Amino acid sequence: MVKTLQMKRILRYIIAIIFIISGFVKAVDVKGFSFKLEEYFSPDVFNLTFLQNFTLEIAIFVVALELVLGLMLLLKMKLKCTLISLIALCVFFAFLTFYSAYFNKVTDCGCFGDAIKFTPWQSFWKDITLLFGLIILWFLNKKSDTLNNEKGLLKMPFLGVGILVSAFIIYYGIAHEPLIDFRDYKIGTDLNLEKQKIAANPSEYKTSYTMKNTKTGEEKVVGQDDFVNQKEYWEEGTPWQIQKGKEVSVLVKQGYQSSIDKFKLEDENGNDLTDQILHLPKVYLIFSYKPKEISYGAHPSEEIKEKLEMVAGKSPIYEISTEKSDLLGFQHLTMDGTAIKTIARSNPFVLILENGKIVEKKSLEDFLKH
Repeated sequence: MVKTLQMKRILRYIIAIIFIISGFVKAVDVKGFSFKLEEYFSPDVFNLTFLQNFTLEIAIFVVALELVLGLMLLLKMKLKCTLISLIALCVFFAFLTFYSAYFNKVTDCGCFGDAIKFTPWQSFWKDITLLFGLIILWFLNKKSDTLNNEKGLLKMPFLGVGILVSAFIIYYGIAHEPLIDFRDYKIGTDLNLEKQKIAANPSEYKTSYTMKNTKTGEEKVVGQDDFVNQKEYWEEGTPWQIQKGKEVSVLVKQGYQSSIDKFKLEDENGNDLTDQILHLPKVYLIFSYKPKEISYGAHPSEEIKEKLEMVAGKSPIYEISTEKSDLLGFQHLTMDGTAIKTIARSNPFVLILENGKIVEKKSLEDFLKH
């Protein structure tokens, strides 16, 4: 009996802490989680494009639900109801991660934000393990009563404090930037050094080709080494042809992983200016991943431009977005939208570099207040 009670308690604590940690890292960067939901709702995945305008609201709801249920499980409040809700939530997440893994649609589920990266299959088996643990807990507590009202009331202040702290963290991440930066673009990061690490340790892949003999109709899969070494597949007059769209690349060596490999700046003519900008003594970069949705509030664009020029002094200023647009009248460069969203969450935001090192990163609104 004592061992059963101890097992119930330990299992409950472990599962509750996992949900709280998962909810916390998503709450810190709830905008980042909303970007992940945009991927799930895109035409290439679930084709629920009508929900893409509400991803932030859905993200806030899911994060709040995960945190509150995790806290309630930890405090053993409304235990049966909490367990049923968590089981339903786990089933939902397991469906998403299985779909992503099986069809290779979303390569990172965002379950633990940018703090801990999981492959789709790792995420799926994590959800299945949690689901199994929750079902065990439910059966172990099936005959037990929930806490009486007196004990429940005593624990309400703890739940209330947890909710208030979570609400503040979510609000701060939306209004400014995440309180804790789990991404590769933290302040202090040397982009030149990171790019050198990526170049020095690249990932290695091997490709297999589906070959078809035009005379006999025979098809076979040939690895890249065999393809190169056996000239029958590529010599002049060969009946063997590569079937387009059937190539398969397999990772054989994982290189240095960093999202900074997508930091690429191009001018309107397609010239790569990345290296040039990363070696400037100081440069101010104004990013926007949705330039058409920018609102400068009470500040006219001319006033913002003047203030930026005054702060920057002789240092160059560039504005960067996904497409050609005239944000503030500075020289315009383009960058991939996903890469911009990875750097910071505000739209627009200011990134200050000194010889390629990140020394400041703020929303444009917060930057103008100083």
